[in-house]
Amino acid sequence: MVNPIALAIPFLLGGVVFEVRAARTRSRVAGGLDKRPIYRPADALADLGCGVVSQATGLFLTGVVEAGAYVAAFRLVSPFELPATSPWTWIFAFVAVDFCYYWWHRASHRVNVMWAAHVVHHQSEDYNLAVALRQAIFTPLTSIPFYLPLVLVGVSPLEFLTCAALNTLLQFWFHTRLIDRMPAWFEAVLNTPSHHRVHHGINPAYIDRNHGGVFILWDRLFGTFQAEEAEPVYGVVEGHPTYDVLAANVLPILKLGRNMARAGVLDGVKLAFSPPEWRPPSLGGPVVIPEPAVAVRYDPVVPPAVRRYAIAWFVPMSAVLLAMLWAAGGNLGASTVDGRWFWLGFLFIVATEVSQGALLDGRAYARRVEALRLAVVLPALILGALALARG
Repeated sequence: MVNPIALAIPFLLGGVVFEVRAARTRSRVAGGLDKRPIYRPADALADLGCGVVSQATGLFLTGVVEAGAYVAAFRLVSPFELPATSPWTWIFAFVAVDFCYYWWHRASHRVNVMWAAHVVHHQSEDYNLAVALRQAIFTPLTSIPFYLPLVLVGVSPLEFLTCAALNTLLQFWFHTRLIDRMPAWFEAVLNTPSHHRVHHGINPAYIDRNHGGVFILWDRLFGTFQAEEAEPVYGVVEGHPTYDVLAANVLPILKLGRNMARAGVLDGVKLAFSPPEWRPPSLGGPVVIPEPAVAVRYDPVVPPAVRRYAIAWFVPMSAVLLAMLWAAGGNLGASTVDGRWFWLGFLFIVATEVSQGALLDGRAYARRVEALRLAVVLPALILGALALARG
């Protein structure tokens, strides 16, 4: 079964390039008066890096854990299977997947242990197509329970996995500031850039609103809809002061774990399943969400040459990811990639991302980390690839 996301990656990256050029054109037409740039290179590279790492880990977490759990549940408890040849089956499956996505997404914003995994997607203080690709590593672990009820209504693994991938792809286009509003009928039914900008906002009025995937109807029906009244301030309330992709995925989980340990056993368990703003009295009580004072809080100054260097390395890193996906046959539902190829490619991607994060953050140790990567990891990848090529 072909993975639509694997096939779409070149087009998604092409969309980012197109938006970068369109944003530059708009800035020139406006006379350079845009106070909030649509793209900042370091932030966009971190977004894209999150996407690369999530796709690499997804060969296991999506291909084995999520798909494997759904297939097993379908075989064990599904009372019947909808006819795959009927277009109505696919329409129903697509709408049902989006309905389940809404509840997973809503829970991911209201349950601390799920927010710790999902927060990665919201850490960027920009809003553009690169942010759409900023995906979290651990999402398949939190999302699959919300999709399992579909087995009871006969949605087969083929239908579920295909519709889930298409649902993700169709959310790409509305991560943009270049589109203001769509026609009123469109805005009433479907998710749009305006609706989703609200979702990424940290203004108090916008927090935890507009969770829909393709359809905004769920938010209108279940009381979580908020129209865009002014352009939001983007990011997360507490800020995220790093471009390190691994830190983006791991630090929120470690922070939650530390707070649970400090809170004690009972309050710690309650904290794990409470909304992100809740705190026990021992941790200072509930957090009051303030109006954001500035639009961008993290923007370290690094030499332009460092940014160009990081961009240059993103190209071979993307090529390695595509090779890994190709080696897996572009499949969704089973990870068939040779384990040796996987670990070589994964080592290169992780090492490159760790180094890029340090460089873009302007860390004092960044050059040493990059020298180590060039001296050890890159030769290991080349030698390993040559050895595997020889059989």
